[in-house]
Amino acid sequence: MKGTKISVDTNDRLKKIEYTHIKTGSKKICFMFSGSGYTYDKPLFYYATMVMLENQFDVVQIHYSYNKELFDQSFEVITNNIMNDVNPVISNVLSNFQYDETIFLAKSLGTIPVINEIMKREVFNKSRMILLTPLLKLDRIYEEILNSNHKGLLVIGDKDPHFNSEQVEHIAQETCFNIEVINGANHSLDNVEYDTLTTISSLMKVMKKLREFI
Repeated sequence: MKGTKISVDTNDRLKKIEYTHIKTGSKKICFMFSGSGYTYDKPLFYYATMVMLENQFDVVQIHYSYNKELFDQSFEVITNNIMNDVNPVISNVLSNFQYDETIFLAKSLGTIPVINEIMKREVFNKSRMILLTPLLKLDRIYEEILNSNHKGLLVIGDKDPHFNSEQVEHIAQETCFNIEVINGANHSLDNVEYDTLTTISSLMKVMKKLREFI
């Protein structure tokens, strides 16, 4: 799954942001937003990328990282910091390639800019959203998902500290998101009892849901 690594300028003149563009010659693209420490070589992203390529999607993986101090800031500051990095990537890709379909796939930290900014943009109002372990304990995240008209897939473990059964049920009832709750899974969607085969089975379940969704 080798792609082209590209560096673009951000709004901060002293900072550049890198991304990997894996091209298949497709008219469909998936932008991926990693978690904090959960990068694209980790199982969920590695195999999600394979699923996308298998289904003739180009893939863009955006490489950002932040100091822990950022997370002591307000929700708006966190969102703005991440968007300052990802906006130049999205603009660069979409200005140089013609795509007819766009999907956004994000995990944990990566769901913040997708939910709080990208899902509100008219240009992406028909884009589908894949949210892996979204930070539902943040009221803004939960409320923005409820207010969304997007078709989406939301995956979360019932042992994730951000899991709330009432919230998840409400999202399932009030939105166009398909919900997949992984029993016994933590924030990485690994089994909390360190059961390797159960974790692999859960990973297979997530990839099957992803394949069905796209």
